[in-house]
Amino acid sequence: MRDGRFWVIQALVILIAAVHLLVDIHSSVETDAFPTGIPVALLIIPVSYAALRYGLSGSASTGLWATLLWLPDLLLPHGEGHNGADLINLALVDVVAFVIGQRIEAERLARGQAEHATAGRLAVEARYHQLFDANAAPILVLDDRSVVLDANPAAQSLLGEDVIGRCSGAIFGDEIALRKQAGRVLHLPDGRDYRVGVAALPGDGVSTQVILEDVTEERSEGRRATHYAALVVQTEEDQRRRLARELHDEPLQLFLHLARRLESLGGTPGVPPAVVTVLGEARHQALDAARRLRILSRDLRPPALDRLGLVAALSSLLADVEDEDGLASELQVSGDKARLSPEAELGAFRIVQEAVRNTLRHAQARHLWVALRFGPDEVGITVTDDGCGFSTENLDDLAPTHLGLLGMRERAHLLGGRLHVHSTLGGGTVVEALIPLGTRGASDSSSSGASDSSSSGASDSSSSGARAAAVRHAS
Repeated sequence: MRDGRFWVIQALVILIAAVHLLVDIHSSVETDAFPTGIPVALLIIPVSYAALRYGLSGSASTGLWATLLWLPDLLLPHGEGHNGADLINLALVDVVAFVIGQRIEAERLARGQAEHATAGRLAVEARYHQLFDANAAPILVLDDRSVVLDANPAAQSLLGEDVIGRCSGAIFGDEIALRKQAGRVLHLPDGRDYRVGVAALPGDGVSTQVILEDVTEERSEGRRATHYAALVVQTEEDQRRRLARELHDEPLQLFLHLARRLESLGGTPGVPPAVVTVLGEARHQALDAARRLRILSRDLRPPALDRLGLVAALSSLLADVEDEDGLASELQVSGDKARLSPEAELGAFRIVQEAVRNTLRHAQARHLWVALRFGPDEVGITVTDDGCGFSTENLDDLAPTHLGLLGMRERAHLLGGRLHVHSTLGGGTVVEALIPLGTRGASDSSSSGASDSSSSGASDSSSSGARAAAVRHAS
């Protein structure tokens, strides 16, 4: 209503209506070119322009205005004007005004929505670029060929201003697929460590965003924590070794010597029978104490582990479990048996030992199976029982309060391996660990025959002591 051009259109409608009325009143003005006077169809011009300019409201108001202005012409006496034809033409003009106006209004609405969406997208892109440029973490945008399309100032400062246009292989040092780079840690020229984060960007084109997160302090702290844990474990094992040696060399020998002296005194002529009985009881007590010390020394540091290796130590462990606790145990060894590094053998033995202890303490199991699989690069350990099991849903929350589980995981981690626990209520428990082989034992090449014979002896011990004639796969 405040637009002057709208009123120019209405004035044109008034002009057309007035001229048409004048021609109808003075029928002599009609010519061969316009036998019915000024045609009503001329109203299409202002109506269409109003629709194009103002949409449905403009065309509808113009059509209504034209209809009102045509009333005097429609009220002319019979014989003057063309009332029937004009009425039909006006109806057609109004229909055209409504249809064209509605169509243009719909297109204007769609265009407005598109412009609004475009404006929103541009605003989002502007905010993204602000964050992109201001982010302290280096960020790269790559196309589907892993070529850098864009880089924020932090990335250009780190990788050079010529980083745009370079391939990711030249930046990351190899041609590993970009999606496999996620989570990888790189040591870049600035001397710091960065973790690679990969995310697909939405849009028609296939582009990927790579974020380099500085994890130098995190990795340094992790290395310090790992080193400290390794020192703690090493100190603990050194103390265990020292205590085992001292128990075996001094108290155990003293008890054995005491048992022999008591036996000798009991066989001395002239000793009363009551005294002989007391000496015999004392001798049995000394032997029982020696047996307990031997078990304690073995638990602290099994001698078979250093002398004969992991297979023999596990065979001895399961044989003792069956003899002392009555738990039926079986051992399976597959692959090419070989001596591992001392650290790997000790860590693997401690993991199995702790898993067996947990079975004895909590599982109420009737059978226990241990599988040892030697592979080309790692050794696999599986300990399975048929006990009551437990729920593993909150296993990570329970680990800090269950030092046995935490210790197994930490030992596997320190050896560069991994450990998983699978269990269900009433379905038993499976502990799986993978330990890298690492450096082989120094005596492998010089005493392969001894190792073979030791392994054979260990197998015999497992078969007799643990009734492992029918060995089954623990997994």
